[in-house]
Amino acid sequence: MKFKQRHVQCLSPSGLHRMAYTEWGAHDNPRVLVCVHGLARNSRDFDDLAAALAGHYRVICPDVAGRGLSDRLRDAASYDIPQYVADMVALFARLDVERIDWLGTSMGGLIGMALAAFEGSPINRLVLNDVGPALPVGALRRIAGYVGADPTWVSFDEAVAYVRAVSEPFGPLSETQWRRLTESSVAQRTDGRWGFRYDSRIADGFRASFADEDIDLWGIYDRITCSTLAIRGAESDLLARAVWQSMGERGPRAVLVEIPGVGHAPMFLDEDQISIVRDFLLAP
Repeated sequence: MKFKQRHVQCLSPSGLHRMAYTEWGAHDNPRVLVCVHGLARNSRDFDDLAAALAGHYRVICPDVAGRGLSDRLRDAASYDIPQYVADMVALFARLDVERIDWLGTSMGGLIGMALAAFEGSPINRLVLNDVGPALPVGALRRIAGYVGADPTWVSFDEAVAYVRAVSEPFGPLSETQWRRLTESSVAQRTDGRWGFRYDSRIADGFRASFADEDIDLWGIYDRITCSTLAIRGAESDLLARAVWQSMGERGPRAVLVEIPGVGHAPMFLDEDQISIVRDFLLAP
């Protein structure tokens, strides 16, 4: 199954920027699934999931601004959830759809929560992958410790080793899977060294968002009314088990699924994890 590479023009206070996205499945399929990645990741994280669901959905996987093939923002202060939400609204208009399903990993889940909480939201079903309405500062500090460092490596193999080290919570992936995740995340620079394919300034907005304290988004979560699935990596430090359990008891009363042997966050690279999403989205 092959995808098409497209883009949509978006607006920030500092000007226009292009947001790239991959599109899988039939272009005229009215059933649309939007999959949005985590803070320092990109659209290609969902290749396996998108290929598995492309027979049922038109699957859209955007590179959030500053990541992957999307433009970098002129003003680093615009790297925040309100800007990402506005970009997604522009994407919905480009897709010419009124209803969508949404899967968001970490940051992608926060964008989805914000959109789903609006009155008249287009989100029909919402999958939150290892993220919730209460985010502990310890996990946020851990992520801030490596995002934005902008390391470079002499060889691609060195890049693979680094990605594997900082992304160990993804779980027990194969060597081939680690190399694929690295290949979509790095690029060779003009000096011959390898570096991440994202704007290191995304870290500035991320650090400003939590101001060295826990983040409480229960007020947003409690306004969500669409059918919701909350997936948790059993060893996650970002989504505490007590918070995850509370997500099943309030707001949209999410369906809860926990994946053993994985921290932050499940990557949907095997059939067992993909089937969790498929079963929820395609259920009557």
